[in-house]
Amino acid sequence: MSRKVALEDCKRCRRLHNHLTKTKLKYPDYFCKPVPAFGDEMAQLVIVGLAPGLHGANASGIPFTGDASGEFLFRTLFKFGYANHPDSNIGVELKLSNCRITNAVKCLPPQNKPTSREAKNCSKHFLQKELQALSEGSVILALGTLAHNEVLRSFGKTLSNFNFGHNQSHQLGNGLLLLDSYHCSRYNTQTKRLTQDMFDQVFNKIQSLLLQSN
Repeated sequence: MSRKVALEDCKRCRRLHNHLTKTKLKYPDYFCKPVPAFGDEMAQLVIVGLAPGLHGANASGIPFTGDASGEFLFRTLFKFGYANHPDSNIGVELKLSNCRITNAVKCLPPQNKPTSREAKNCSKHFLQKELQALSEGSVILALGTLAHNEVLRSFGKTLSNFNFGHNQSHQLGNGLLLLDSYHCSRYNTQTKRLTQDMFDQVFNKIQSLLLQSN
């Protein structure tokens, strides 16, 4: 059985650890560590992204801050009452209400592409614990296919039984629900694969689901 290691001390994925070490030398002011979850610890909405961005969460130490993905997400969170500000770059003043944000992979991966082994490793040791502590009636929003898959693995589900689909929901058991969305990456928003209206529809569904559970 593997020894329990705190997130900030995790070096299980050698490739990711080496990449963070090299990145820290290039950007000494950046966080360059596994990025912890951020937000309300009692939240009924947990958003799972892919991994920290080089000049975003990897720099700030806060998921979805400092880059285009964060701008799109926090603008939406503010609109729906989950964030106290639409600007994800305000640092320590940023607060979330009934919402928590995390990533399937906690460390910055080269070319923003974690391997399947790295993703499974992170899910097993960290994401699983985060998600299985949620209360009945909670909603997990997966941004992208990788996040969708790792949420399912965290609950021991067979991936082939749960196909990813934008704004599609999946029952996980124990009163928990998985909701999918295309990732709010710059590529997806610029190509209009994900529009603001499409993202708003996802959050309208989230609010409806949370109202039903309360």
